[in-house]
Amino acid sequence: MTMNIAILGTGRIADGQLAPALTEVDGARLWSVLSRDPLRGREFAERHGAAAENAVHTDLDSLLADDDLDAVLIASPDKLHAPQCEAAARAGKHVLTEKPMATDVAEAEAMVEACDRAGVTLAVAYHMRWHAGHRQLAAAVHAGRLGTLRHMRAQWTFLADSDENWRASPEVGRWWGLAGVGTHCLDQVRWLMVPSCGEIIVQENLISRDVWKGPHDETALVVLGFESGATAEICSSVLFNAPKRMEVFGSDSYAVCDDTLGPHGGGAISIGGEPMEYRVSNPFVGEIADFAAAVAEGRAPEVDGREGMRNVATLVAAVS
Repeated sequence: MTMNIAILGTGRIADGQLAPALTEVDGARLWSVLSRDPLRGREFAERHGAAAENAVHTDLDSLLADDDLDAVLIASPDKLHAPQCEAAARAGKHVLTEKPMATDVAEAEAMVEACDRAGVTLAVAYHMRWHAGHRQLAAAVHAGRLGTLRHMRAQWTFLADSDENWRASPEVGRWWGLAGVGTHCLDQVRWLMVPSCGEIIVQENLISRDVWKGPHDETALVVLGFESGATAEICSSVLFNAPKRMEVFGSDSYAVCDDTLGPHGGGAISIGGEPMEYRVSNPFVGEIADFAAAVAEGRAPEVDGREGMRNVATLVAAVS
């Protein structure tokens, strides 16, 4: 049976990554789209082959009233995720939401509760978990190849040419660099470290807003301590271009990921200085395929709502 999925939002990630990836997922298809602009929505639907007879909606209730619709992929600005998710759950639709799933913990809790109450699946779209090299590395780390985990570093930055991006203002978002890329770094740290190191019990933050002087983080440094005593550090920024890099240090060995963070699924990974070979694949295809399979199999997705909520709690603690 084919899962019919609507995309809520027609922005850069939806247009450039999510909709194209959806066409490559067996057992799922783009059914309809929600857009504030009907012309933009129609162009998006035509470009990506939306299958519904009435494929373009400017009203969420209208989109959700479609009995043939099975699920929604929320790709709207961050502050819209919670109300859209709750509406979808009430309509009996499964939900895959872009990250971060919400802009405060109460919103995230409400999303989880709404989906639990409706008996629908809630997944959070951390596509970096579906980078083939990262999955191979995670398996090695969890199998103890590095020994006991001691420390991890993750850095992902980009250079914004202005503060006109919606993430820089408070109307529809709460964080800038942290929401754009830092939340991915945090997810990678949690994925690799929590299984053996336990939960985060210490957090220290340094947030800079000195260039654009807006309300949201420009550079964020977040330092974490785990129950085991292991530590981690995350750097996200919109002020400079730097190598995208992750490093994982254990008692026996270490791993380095160079230029693996991003949409491309590539980059170089080494363990103990030795290259790790892997086959490059589209991580967006992987995350959507996992969501569709989780629904079909009645199992939890790779990143469920409760894990997404833990990520939000750390972001909230970083920028209070």
